Amino acid sequence: MKDPDREPSVRRTGSRRLTEARLLFEPERLTLARRLRGLRKNQLAAVVETTPTAIGHYEAGVHRPSETVLSRLAMSLGVPVEFFQAGQGSAVLDAGHAHFRSLRSTTQVERDQALAYGRIAADIVAALEDFVEFPAVTVPEWPVTPDEIAGPGPVEAARHARGLLMRRSGPLPGVLRLLESAGIVVIVLPPTTERVDAFSVTAYPRPLVMFNPAKGDYWRNRFDGAHELGHLVMHADAEPGSRVVEDQANRFAAEFLMPEEDIADALPQTADWARLAELKAHWGVSMAALLYRARTVGVMKEVTYRNAMGAMSSRGWRRREPGPQRPLERPTMLTKALELLADTGFDRDRLADTARVTRADLDLLVPARPQPAAVP
Repeated sequence: MKDPDREPSVRRTGSRRLTEARLLFEPERLTLARRLRGLRKNQLAAVVETTPTAIGHYEAGVHRPSETVLSRLAMSLGVPVEFFQAGQGSAVLDAGHAHFRSLRSTTQVERDQALAYGRIAADIVAALEDFVEFPAVTVPEWPVTPDEIAGPGPVEAARHARGLLMRRSGPLPGVLRLLESAGIVVIVLPPTTERVDAFSVTAYPRPLVMFNPAKGDYWRNRFDGAHELGHLVMHADAEPGSRVVEDQANRFAAEFLMPEEDIADALPQTADWARLAELKAHWGVSMAALLYRARTVGVMKEVTYRNAMGAMSSRGWRRREPGPQRPLERPTMLTKALELLADTGFDRDRLADTARVTRADLDLLVPARPQPAAVP
């Protein structure tokens, strides 16, 4: 049975929330929410029964939505009305500093959505840092200019970074763990952004690396991590997206994961698949990355490399190489921080409210670790 005394109180509370949210409406938060859901202005306008021009005016701050429209916007975008209020997190995620790969294979909407998730992650981190001490940011800087097409810069940068961050030779045990130990925020992108490859953002209170687990490839995921570290080390001021800049990050990753002085003598001069499989298991990199490394250090001739990659393509190995898979490396820094906070009674609902993100988005970006099964 409904409580007749409670219903008017609930309506009054809802009305106050709407009135306050409208008075404190921040246009940028509407843009953020729309991009978070991967919607264009015309798509959102159709859902809330208004026009794309009106949505544009709301986002530009020309007009403020009415309480009715604000309520529809919140419902359509899956956020509380308070999400649109001013005074939220102030992290800056500038697309001009985001190193996306495969720009031609992704749309602006998809890249905007991925960056919006990065902004949500930033707000979560900002809320956590009031309670939890994260590792200091120790990402070294070794600028390499985009006009250095074939110079030694990326290799020198990788050796410098490895010397500071790892301090030993041989295979790297955990790439994501190394990134987090350097104070980098590592996030796994949600399934809705599966066409966006891994990317990094340098213009950020804490450097950010976001991974796409859609391909489920342990070997590629590790190379992606080293590639994005290369951007953070070398390209703080570089225009992102150019072929030269991406090639530099690949050369950095190859040296960082497979130092020439450690691996050159072990690399085959031909496509010796058995030998490549052994090296793959030892170094934690794909056979394709090993072929690339053999070419870049001069062990394998260009024509041999191209023939080997052609053979991999014809066998379907460019999509999935033969041999056993390994579980993907997963970030743990934020998950552990939330667990520490929960031990003090500050649960996920309270953190979501503090960060002004939805609980669903919090759980999506920082999933809880599975609880061990109870012993009967």
